[in-house]
Amino acid sequence: MSPEFLWYIPNTVEPGHRGDDTTDGWGSIEYSTDLARTAERHGWGGALLGTGWGRPDTFTVATALAARTTTFKPLIAIRPGYWQPAQFAAAAATLDQLSRGRVLVNIVSGLDNLAAYGDTRSDPAQRYARTQEFLHLVRRLWTEEDVTFDGDHFQVSGSTIGPRPWTTAGRAHPTLYFGGASEAAERVSAAEADVQLFWGEPLAGLAERIDRLRQLSDQVGRRHRPLEFGLRITTVVRDTTEEAWRAAEERVARMAAGSADELSWTGNRKTAVGQQRLYDLAARGEVLDTCLYTTPGRFGGGGAATTWLVGSAADVATALDDYRMLGITHFVLSDTPYKQEIVRVGDQLLPRIR
Repeated sequence: MSPEFLWYIPNTVEPGHRGDDTTDGWGSIEYSTDLARTAERHGWGGALLGTGWGRPDTFTVATALAARTTTFKPLIAIRPGYWQPAQFAAAAATLDQLSRGRVLVNIVSGLDNLAAYGDTRSDPAQRYARTQEFLHLVRRLWTEEDVTFDGDHFQVSGSTIGPRPWTTAGRAHPTLYFGGASEAAERVSAAEADVQLFWGEPLAGLAERIDRLRQLSDQVGRRHRPLEFGLRITTVVRDTTEEAWRAAEERVARMAAGSADELSWTGNRKTAVGQQRLYDLAARGEVLDTCLYTTPGRFGGGGAATTWLVGSAADVATALDDYRMLGITHFVLSDTPYKQEIVRVGDQLLPRIR
């Protein structure tokens, strides 16, 4: 299986996301298109588009970028509760047809400003149960006709969408990514996701989670192709190991001084199991494995910016190869300034791990 290498497009209105010092055009379609086209030119398969209430609608941005690129695959982050499954299945299948099979989907169940868009499912058990129904129903709508489903959270009767997703010999529909470290989240992945997306944990911890998810797949009676695995992480790459660590430590020093509040993650940091796992890593040491830097999480880094892989292209390539040996085949990388690092990481790192 060929690995998938994606970048990240922040998709925010306000500049300064995770310390990016770009100011001109931030949040415009021209700026996002420039990032997407730069990713195409420097070896990336596509990019994850960030989501959250109060940010540009992710699906709308993905549609615009697909229309302005030729190979770029948008990994579209969407939320059950914001979308109904039949609406989303139809919209995504349409874009998939128009883009000739370039749609990827990231299902997000973590807390957001739910009340702002009318979602009432704040209880984690309900949210994950709803997500599992959402994934199950969307897949059926993409692959079956005359679908009838009467679940606890969603219902459709005699539903056939048109057009259907773009299909090839090895692809029946867009890939469904999903993340989460709680027991409930892992059961959703094991049953219904195509790719379980991890954040940057040490190798031993991810090896345990991969083994557990494979066992869970058998326990829940998974009906699909075997679950695949992905890694979402920040990569600080420079020409030499020393330069990379100097850059990383200088950035953390600015965060510690309170001059980089924009680096803070606004997700459910107090309750998310996966986020807490990352914060707990700092107690085990500043650097784990060969080059996994845990200190950013102590000073405002959150989500994929909690831990960083730091080093020369050779250092980080070796670390990513170690993850690949565990069975991880999807990689979503990023660093800031976004455009500059698309080029640097794409040109220096990707050839080494391909």
